[in-house]
Parts: sequence; structure tokens; C-alpha cells
Amino acid sequence: MDDDVRNIFALTTILERHQMTVLPAENGQAAIDILERTPDVSIVLMDIMMPVMDGYETTRAIRANPAFAELPIIALTAKAMKGDRELCIEAGASDYITKPVNSAQLLAMMRSWLDRGDDS
Repeated sequence: MDDDVRNIFALTTILERHQMTVLPAENGQAAIDILERTPDVSIVLMDIMMPVMDGYETTRAIRANPAFAELPIIALTAKAMKGDRELCIEAGASDYITKPVNSAQLLAMMRSWLDRGDDS
């Protein structure tokens, strides 16, 4: 979920090459709507700086739904300031990665979170 079309395209291309289905959302409310319509989503990539609802607010709203309590949410942010990771985790993110995203690092992080879900 990212508000920049170029970022969405780049991430979608990388993820689809790895046989993942991508459901992009242009803002937080759209992301929540997609999750409610598609409850079998395996992982969320959450852009922190989105219009309408920012990533923090969107993550909190997702976490407020018990159905998504265990859903891995990886926060993506261009802000790499001290304390940003903690803010993301406090909002309910499972993990955090900064932009520009290193695709190998992101894929490894995603695999780690997806593998945890396979154990349950």
C-alpha cells in the first residue's frame, strides 16, 4: 500500500516475479476496504506516508479488527529518523523497512513473516 504510483509499480513488479498476487491501495481507507473484502491476504506492506489515512492510523485500524491481529504488516517509510521504527511497531506494525527498498532485503523479511504463519 503506497501512494506513489511508481513505487507501487516497482514493488508490484518485484513481488509478481516471485509469484505473489499484489492488491495495491492508494490510501489507508482503500487498504482497509481491500482487507475486508479479501480476508485471506497473507501480508501487508504499509506505506507510512499515505493520503487520507497515514500508515500509522491505517495500521491501528487494521489491528483493531481481531481477524487481522496476526496479519504481518511491514511498514515502509522514506523517513529513517531515530524513533521511526518504534513508532511503526507501537502502531501495530510487525516489522519496518526504509525506502528506497532493497528488494532482496524486503523479500527476505516477507519470507520470514510468511514462514511464521505456516507454523501455526
